[in-house]
Amino acid sequence: MIALPWPPPYLSPNARKHWAEKHRAFKNYKAQCMWAMLAHTKALKGKAVFTITFCPPDNHRRDRDNMIAAFKAGQDAIAAVTGVDDRHFVVTYRVGEPRQHGAVLIEITDQAEAAA
Repeated sequence: MIALPWPPPYLSPNARKHWAEKHRAFKNYKAQCMWAMLAHTKALKGKAVFTITFCPPDNHRRDRDNMIAAFKAGQDAIAAVTGVDDRHFVVTYRVGEPRQHGAVLIEITDQAEAAA
């Protein structure tokens, strides 16, 4: 399991920020995610089936669609590390228990499990 940082608030679809601020936040978050996955590059190469668990930083209610949208930069980082276009990803999204500072947990799922 790979723990990635929680997406910054600027990446939320509900954030009312200037596009340039969002772009900077997107690039920075993607780079953070790629650095976090650096030690797992061999395990990720060529993989396309994942379980992504969002562990928010607090107990505030969050919309699943907004969490997925805010994680777009992270998913792009996964695509860059795996070498697989993210349109070919098979992803199961879950919402986990809150953690201090929040996290997005990535688990590689076996292809056979995903087909079942």
